Amino acid sequence: MKALSRSSSSSSAAIPWLLNLAMRLLARSLNMPEPLVHTTGELVFAHVAAVETHLGKTLCPVLLLRRIQSWLRQPGR
Repeated sequence: MKALSRSSSSSSAAIPWLLNLAMRLLARSLNMPEPLVHTTGELVFAHVAAVETHLGKTLCPVLLLRRIQSWLRQPGR
């Protein structure tokens, strides 16, 4: 049992280290300071989340069904 707890604790400790390494490598490949890469990533994440939320409301199946039904009811179409 002790071997399992060691392996799980070492793998959980390796995740932040790997994320830090990936961030440093990305910053170096983009020739940008690491804090700027981190902040840009947060900004992109926030923007994508906002777009997904907006599309989720726009593409709601109930709203789409009502919109299609209203288009079909209009004369001349």
